[in-house]
Amino acid sequence: MEQVFEAIVAEVVEGRLKSQDRLIQEDIASQLGVSRQPVQQALLLLRAEGFVQEAPGRGLIVAPIDLKFVQDVYEVRSVTEGLACRLAAERGAEQARREGPALMKAGRFAEAEGSIPMLIDADMRFHKFLYEISGNRVIKETTAPHWRHLQRIMAEVLMRDESPQQIWDQHEQIMEAIARGDPKAAERAAKQHIMKAADRYMARLRSMEQADVPASDIAVKKGKTRRQQS
Repeated sequence: MEQVFEAIVAEVVEGRLKSQDRLIQEDIASQLGVSRQPVQQALLLLRAEGFVQEAPGRGLIVAPIDLKFVQDVYEVRSVTEGLACRLAAERGAEQARREGPALMKAGRFAEAEGSIPMLIDADMRFHKFLYEISGNRVIKETTAPHWRHLQRIMAEVLMRDESPQQIWDQHEQIMEAIARGDPKAAERAAKQHIMKAADRYMARLRSMEQADVPASDIAVKKGKTRRQQS
């Protein structure tokens, strides 16, 4: 069931399943080569997590992105991210100096390639690393349920964003503050990063909503660079 769940989530995040698309158990089971039972269980869990919803006369469909939910998530993240980075600077500066450069290199490589899946993966690994070296297990456990939604949001917006360079410039400032053991600077940089991300994502999603263009209609092309897209 877990593999089916992850497969459906990937289809949504990467744009192959779009907002309002109908989800037919038999078709999904056939595509994934499984029985209907794990598909049914996966869809129930997806509905509980807000990826899927009931539509009158249509059954289950892919749920649209909820802008209020996005706003709520980023309000909480601005606090938890700042705390995590402050603690990381106090407790994990040495680990940041040791392992941080590889994470930054992966992010800059994804930025140069313009690959949306690579950018999302690098971003997730960066933030999860900060939670890990904060030494606070509750932060990691509290944020974990929202990572899949954040992946979807990032995919939607990055396809219309001019460049992820600013994101990784901000990541670099955060990592540098943590690595030199400066809790106040790390917390400040982290909060600013999250608030800027929230403003950017909300503005993009609102503009798509006002234009009546479902964000999920923009398919994420694996490995496709911006130079190839132009």
